[in-house]
Amino acid sequence: MNDLKKQFAKNVTIKNELGLHARPAAMIAELASQAESNVWLIKNDQQVDAASIIDILSLACLQGSTITLQVEDPADTEILDQLHELFKSGFGE
Repeated sequence: MNDLKKQFAKNVTIKNELGLHARPAAMIAELASQAESNVWLIKNDQQVDAASIIDILSLACLQGSTITLQVEDPADTEILDQLHELFKSGFGE
């Protein structure tokens, strides 16, 4: 990942006991759909659209998995921060 992309990316670890299941995926997708450009979730070498619940679930993120949140547009750093907070809070579970 180049330096510019690193500025618009954050690593997170899944805290939820059930992993990244449908309810958190819906919360992520709702926030990501408000972004000006694409928002990505990256696990290992798989990158998916964070605005798609199905794509998010396809990552199969269990508790303890580490993923990268990435936005393409600097205008979406607030969305990136909000997503980061969702992960840190364990999605309220």
